[in-house]
Amino acid sequence: MLYSCKLKGACNLPVIYNKKINTAGTSNADVPLAEPGMYQLDITLRRGQSLAARDRGGTSDPYVKFKIGRKEVFRSKIIHKNLNPVWEEKACLLVDHLREPLYIKVFDYDFGLQDDFMGSAFLDLTQLELNRPTDVTLTLKDPHYPDHDLGIILLSVVLTPKEGEHVFQTQSLRLSDVHRKSHLWRGIVSITLIEGRDLKAMDSNGLSDPYVKFRLGHQKYKSKIMPKTLNPQWREQFDFHLYEERGGIIDITAWDKDAGKRDDFIGRCQIDLSALSREQTHKLELQLEEGEGHLVLLVTLTASATVSISDLSVNSLEDQKEREEILKRYSPLRIFHNLKDVGFLQVKVIRAEGLMAADVTGKSDPFCVVELNNDRLLTHTVYKNLNPEWNKVFTFNIKDIHSVLEVTVYDEDRDRSADFLGKVAIPLLSIQNGEQKAYVLKNKQLTGPTKGVIYLEIDVIFNAVKASLRTLIPKEQKYIEEENRLSKQLLLRNFIRTKRCVMVLVNAAYYVNSCFDWDSPPRSLAAFVLFLFVVWNFELYMIPLVLLLLLTWNYFLIISGKENRQRDTVVEDMLEDEEEDDDKDDKDSEKKGFINKIYAIQEVCISVQNILDEVASFGERIKNTFNWTVPFLSWLAIVALCAFTVILYFIPLRYIVLVWGINKFTKKLRNPYAIDNNELLDFLSRVPSDVQVVQYQELKPDPSHSPCKRKKNNLG
Repeated sequence: MLYSCKLKGACNLPVIYNKKINTAGTSNADVPLAEPGMYQLDITLRRGQSLAARDRGGTSDPYVKFKIGRKEVFRSKIIHKNLNPVWEEKACLLVDHLREPLYIKVFDYDFGLQDDFMGSAFLDLTQLELNRPTDVTLTLKDPHYPDHDLGIILLSVVLTPKEGEHVFQTQSLRLSDVHRKSHLWRGIVSITLIEGRDLKAMDSNGLSDPYVKFRLGHQKYKSKIMPKTLNPQWREQFDFHLYEERGGIIDITAWDKDAGKRDDFIGRCQIDLSALSREQTHKLELQLEEGEGHLVLLVTLTASATVSISDLSVNSLEDQKEREEILKRYSPLRIFHNLKDVGFLQVKVIRAEGLMAADVTGKSDPFCVVELNNDRLLTHTVYKNLNPEWNKVFTFNIKDIHSVLEVTVYDEDRDRSADFLGKVAIPLLSIQNGEQKAYVLKNKQLTGPTKGVIYLEIDVIFNAVKASLRTLIPKEQKYIEEENRLSKQLLLRNFIRTKRCVMVLVNAAYYVNSCFDWDSPPRSLAAFVLFLFVVWNFELYMIPLVLLLLLTWNYFLIISGKENRQRDTVVEDMLEDEEEDDDKDDKDSEKKGFINKIYAIQEVCISVQNILDEVASFGERIKNTFNWTVPFLSWLAIVALCAFTVILYFIPLRYIVLVWGINKFTKKLRNPYAIDNNELLDFLSRVPSDVQVVQYQELKPDPSHSPCKRKKNNLG
């Protein structure tokens, strides 16, 4: 049976139904128009046949999108190098009404480029029989080239009435894929990427610059790039959340980095988690398909950490028995029990006031997303309200006490991605337990206020010794991060920050040189006497001792009220300028400079931009360590410097170097899969840069503040 679309602009999209007609069945043609939240649509995406080739090799990497009313409600996994892909993926959608057809669009995935369109079709929901499984065959067409044969997509669908269901259940349909994962994960997949062996040479010099990409559902991880090698040693560890009870498939692809052009594909492999036993570490040597070489991994499946969502009436810390158990779990006596479990975080999301009106009705449909590193949970939506009350309690396990809690408010929008309303970023170490506070919402860049405040009550319980030990290992990398983009303002900001750090060294050199030139005789005389005394009595332990004295001096300056820290208005001004520049880019994305249109130049500029940021951040973090910006880290530095001073004073240097060398030479023999790290750099990575200090500053509520314009930023 052939049906033509009655919607404007979609008349070239035919749909074919292959099904058995049951004369006793119920047809939707006789059913009155549906009320909101009335139907559940269960879809099984079976397979595709004879799809269009979009890649140079005569194949495609197809995936499928489902849309209802211009809103994406499902996206399938990517099947690489296949024109007859088999998905066998299921989706459960709650549909407001049956007037809007289900659009099916197929795309060819192109890494780093815009994905190629492979055809589309639609499914008229009013023609489905209720409560009856139906096999559907959809013929893909391109509206611009209706004569082209683009293959077919096979589905199985079941349409079920859901009368009496609460309307807010349709939230799962309306939210973006990133936020739809509001249910709790069932386990954690810990992956260690060890090495690659005999990878395919992709460059003219007979080598490659390989990196690896992992994907589990919507979670992604990209390894670092190892230059000029066919046997890379990565030694990287990361975790994925496991949502499905039976496991899942981790897609792994290896790539060769090429500056100025598209990266070369080296090969792919998969891990079927359902075949791996839990609570056990598995060493896997995976052969790369469609390429050459192997990848060596360690994979461990463990039970889920303590993460929960509950109503305000159910509160772990108010239950005396549970509170005592939590305090016992993180007591000083349990230092070496599960070092990854550093602490416990409870967040009460109570309400918000004075939010921005994001809808044409002058209202918003706000919901709240609570994030701690890669743990992301969300509240329900409160419809048509600028002063919503959520009264939800979220609990998280803390793996790094230096993490930042991010609470973001969005407006749920049925027609497109959720609109950004405001955000706050709260370092865990700055939290005052049990205090209900009103946090002023900031813009997306966290550089200035937006409209509204959110009321939170947060409690943090942690083991200080575990937290200190975890400070000396690499930080957890976030899976969902915005790609770095070229920005003239950002490039200028990083250049100025780097220049300020360099000028500190230059000014110090000028100061020393002025002592040599006797520009100030008293100062030069004092410096000369100090030089003679230090050189004559110098011992190695004096180096950490001087740093220790500098930290102590700054500490007494702060507690005596003679604090030498000044508000960094320069960085704040630069961030405000960058925000204005971002607004201009959002408003007029068509007007881009010539530099943004040349991929090679853009990539080089982004690299320069990032290097300047790293250099500036390194200098700022050293400064902020001695300025006591984060007291916990400064105290940790004092403890470490005291230990180094004592060790260097009592133990001869040759013994220290001997122990260090033996440890380095035998480390790989003792633990072949140990992850290499630099404890000093890991420590400094926890100290905020000047930009982060500004972003984490808590703003005071300003009754007179009213944004001069309404900003609606799309998510992602």
